[in-house]
Amino acid sequence: MAVLEIKKSKFISYAFNIKSNEEALRIINKIKQENRKATHICYAYRITESQIFEKAYDDKEPSGTAGKPILSVIQKQNLNNTLVIVIRFFGGIKLGSGGLIRAYGKSAALAIAEIN
Repeated sequence: MAVLEIKKSKFISYAFNIKSNEEALRIINKIKQENRKATHICYAYRITESQIFEKAYDDKEPSGTAGKPILSVIQKQNLNNTLVIVIRFFGGIKLGSGGLIRAYGKSAALAIAEIN
């Protein structure tokens, strides 16, 4: 787990080694249940079984500002069977698209550093 605070918004990120889409969904649902007061729970994962499967989810953040940057970090580090979840508690100050992309990307990198 890693925590990042930017302009009063709190980003809590987790990285997991996973083996299947079903395992990823179980973890995502568990995190959602534990963090019902979160403003956004964004994630991305990459699974390599017989082929590469990737998914990114923005959870009502502007399109491409949360899930894609998280997935990009996973891809750049050439990680397989990895899930990263970033929980955002909105602090009242809008970050803009560029700020969100940087915040989610940095949060993902911090979480991955924790498990490597």
